[in-house]
Amino acid sequence: MSEALAYENNYAGIRAASSPRTLRAARIKEQSRLLDLFAAMPSPDWNHAVNQMHDEVMARCAYLAEKVLEVEGIGVPPVPYAFVAFGSAGRGEQTLWSDQDNGLIIGEGGGERAELYFKYFAGVLVKILEKVGYPPCPGNVMLSNAMWRHTLTGWREQLQGWRDELQWEQIRYLNIASDMRCIAGSRELEREWKEAFQEVMEPGEALTAALLRGTVRHKAGLNVLGQVITEPFGEHAGSFDVKYGLYMPLVNGMRCIALQYGIPETSTAERLKQLIRLEAVPGLGLEACRHAFYTTLKLRSLTSYTVYDGMLQGSSYLTPSMMKQKEVKQELRESLGTVKLLYRTLQRQLRFTERKGL
Repeated sequence: MSEALAYENNYAGIRAASSPRTLRAARIKEQSRLLDLFAAMPSPDWNHAVNQMHDEVMARCAYLAEKVLEVEGIGVPPVPYAFVAFGSAGRGEQTLWSDQDNGLIIGEGGGERAELYFKYFAGVLVKILEKVGYPPCPGNVMLSNAMWRHTLTGWREQLQGWRDELQWEQIRYLNIASDMRCIAGSRELEREWKEAFQEVMEPGEALTAALLRGTVRHKAGLNVLGQVITEPFGEHAGSFDVKYGLYMPLVNGMRCIALQYGIPETSTAERLKQLIRLEAVPGLGLEACRHAFYTTLKLRSLTSYTVYDGMLQGSSYLTPSMMKQKEVKQELRESLGTVKLLYRTLQRQLRFTERKGL
């Protein structure tokens, strides 16, 4: 049995938590255990264990929110629902510290009662998540925002509206939606939502061009001389931003290609697996991209963090001292080189697509 699978037997405290306070304590205990296991586990296994812990905590938050509404006399959910995650949570790529990126799929037929119930439920759940250590999403991608809380019919209409527009903002929303994964509730609603998403995202030249334009804006943190770009001044002077200099460019690039091929998987690892199976994008070096991805997961876990009230508060920066380590420096440069090649490939594809559209 792998360390990751063995670790999954340690969730009893999370599953038994009866309040946000006891759930927070259980999360702190499990994150400490995971920190102790970091050096002993392969990076993919450790990442899996971290995200399984988050799934357990967030699912328990949804259960506690339901109980709050029962105690307050509002009752039980009038129709099935799916509490879903986007962002790194949707991709199963969270670090030990994470904010909220979530939404809600609501079953049909509940009418005004369901609308009012889930509006209140969303507010309660967001507050419980915050108490348990997940701060609000800076971009307000949360189920308390009505844009990310719909019936299945409402979601279909919204997704189609974004596809019809294909401007920068709508492409951003489609990219966010493409990472959706169910955390708690109805798996049938998740399945139907994904079917609707796949229909809306039927590949086409206009969609391909829009996806590419929205992706190539981001660049790997490597200059024209092949040097790693670090922060020039401020509190992080000399540090490297792993999230925005390496991780997000890689994730965004692989998502862009996966959407063009109609791949439904939400995790970067699964997207890469399917792209390699399809022998997609000849000449890109997808195996190198997969190696860079797993290296990136490890580097994200090496970034600096602080502890406040028992909860980890992380940054996305590799410190100058960490970057001086020979292995880290070499892995970082190799991964950045792979991402730079990825973006050259995407830029060539964009130029070709735009010429075809003339």
